Amino acid sequence: MSKAILHEEYEVAQDDYVNAGKASSHIKDLLKHVGIDPKVLRNVAVACYEAEINLVIHAYGGKILLDLMDDGTVNLIFADDGPGIEDLEKAMTPGFSTADEEARSLGFGAGMGLPNIKRVSDTFNIETSPAGTTLSISFKGA
Repeated sequence: MSKAILHEEYEVAQDDYVNAGKASSHIKDLLKHVGIDPKVLRNVAVACYEAEINLVIHAYGGKILLDLMDDGTVNLIFADDGPGIEDLEKAMTPGFSTADEEARSLGFGAGMGLPNIKRVSDTFNIETSPAGTTLSISFKGA
């Protein structure tokens, strides 16, 4: 059984478009520094950014948990306290978005976040209710 050799936590604030993406950028830089394979790193960066933006746009903010395992696997958890995803099947449909006008005016909310995350992740699990959403994804090291 593998164990975590690196653990980081990040807070993400609701509607904080100024800082949106900073946690993802830090995670990418950190993983690059420890030598994660560039292909894995690219997939982590895409998924992490998309999920972080979802926390900013759709949730009441949230938390990102990063664990780098001793076998090179990267585990990420994105957790928030609500409001949940009303229709998960629709949310997984490319192009479907519930982003508000503010998010859209800033270039976000194209409806590709969850489909892109699932496409680039090795594992993808999402649990949602009105109390919150938890997205768990992982990337196998090379």
